[in-house]
Amino acid sequence: MMQDSTVDRAAVFNRELVEKYDFSGPRYTSYPTAVQFMENFKLPDYKSCVDDTNSELIPKPLSLYLHLPFCDTVCYYCACSKIITKNRQHAVPYLENLHKEIKYQGKIFDGDRVVEQLHWGGGTPTFISHQQMYDLMGIIRENFKLRDDGQEEYSIEIDPRALEQDTISVLRRIGFNKISFGVQDFDHDVQKAVNRIQSYEETRDVIKSARENNFRTINIDLIYGLPLQTESSFTETLEKVIELSPERISVYNYAHLPHLFKTQKQIREEDLPSANEKLKIIQQAIRLLTEAGYIYIGMDHFSKPDDELAIAQKNGTLYRNFQGYSTHANCDVVGMGITSISKIGDCYAQNVKTLDEYDEIILQGDIPIFRGFMLDFDDLLRREIIARLICHFRLDFSQIEEMYVNDFKRYFFNEMKEIKAMEKDGLLSLDDEKIEVTQIGRFFIRNICSVFDKYFNRDAQITQFSKMV
Repeated sequence: MMQDSTVDRAAVFNRELVEKYDFSGPRYTSYPTAVQFMENFKLPDYKSCVDDTNSELIPKPLSLYLHLPFCDTVCYYCACSKIITKNRQHAVPYLENLHKEIKYQGKIFDGDRVVEQLHWGGGTPTFISHQQMYDLMGIIRENFKLRDDGQEEYSIEIDPRALEQDTISVLRRIGFNKISFGVQDFDHDVQKAVNRIQSYEETRDVIKSARENNFRTINIDLIYGLPLQTESSFTETLEKVIELSPERISVYNYAHLPHLFKTQKQIREEDLPSANEKLKIIQQAIRLLTEAGYIYIGMDHFSKPDDELAIAQKNGTLYRNFQGYSTHANCDVVGMGITSISKIGDCYAQNVKTLDEYDEIILQGDIPIFRGFMLDFDDLLRREIIARLICHFRLDFSQIEEMYVNDFKRYFFNEMKEIKAMEKDGLLSLDDEKIEVTQIGRFFIRNICSVFDKYFNRDAQITQFSKMV
């Protein structure tokens, strides 16, 4: 289990090593990834998976994800599914349909299955009015069994620029106890280049309000690799964020993929920092955050040592899903709203992507599934391996053999050749019993996981994923 927050920075940022492994690949919020989802997976398949999980001896608790796609301004770097409008009335028909989907979904799940996690994502969930927030949470409570005992993990993404004076207290009152929001960078020139002007004072005031309203966890998102960023300017942002002292900080690598995300065409490629400057930026981020006492959880995530993520990693219960790292590995995930993805038992299911499709299917009285994936034995095995590596940086062969196969190294004979090559590069240590990722290797964990991804083709998928390092 990873507890040591120290990092051999000189080794991590060995240029040769970075260049060797800096190819595009999945972030493994699921395995298989959404690229593999198929349109021959239909609503009856989804309902069959739900029935199977309902009939388990002890059905899993639920994690609900609701997608609220509206934003009143566009951030040029954004790769999320979003609808840009300043007209708040545009959310009304969508919310009416979302209420209906919640009812449709609630009917097919066993009413005793408790909702351990709830997340509203976007877009900007705080785009909707306070009354709409009350109504939406009310519909959820009517159709699913929410917790109210302090053990629940109910989170929402907010935009500090899109809040009324009492929005934070309203969110706490209706049941949220965790908030997450983007800062990306406090430098004004960078903010202007990505069309997101957000002052330090706005951010500070939101955190102050969250503390006063007893929110349990505050997360701040940062992005490195944005236009006009330098090591010096990003250092100033980091110092301000550390001063705000959120429980969690995410530092994402900007993926410039304008062929996939049209808004990124507004970013001038000549303004992007060089690969060498990006390395300096992330190296400085790691130094400052670890010196400030934050633990590196994995991928882009840091948390305070007493945060639930760090505790879950220590206890071996950390998990990863479509919302990132999670403390509830045992939940089935129900996604609602356009583009949202569910993970139920041995399947994934994704909702339609457009408002028109969503409206049409909801009016027919159906859950708007348009594609998905049914995992077979080999998929489940590989998903387990990738989850253990990406969450705990360790893989004990005997544990996998108890659950799936008699001889791990024989089953993964070809993969082990590549793992041995990574051992020579210092990314991991290997013996007869386990794979253990090194401090260096933790920053190349996506590369290590990709070895066990049977669908991954480095050359064919270069335009579908972001750079791994």
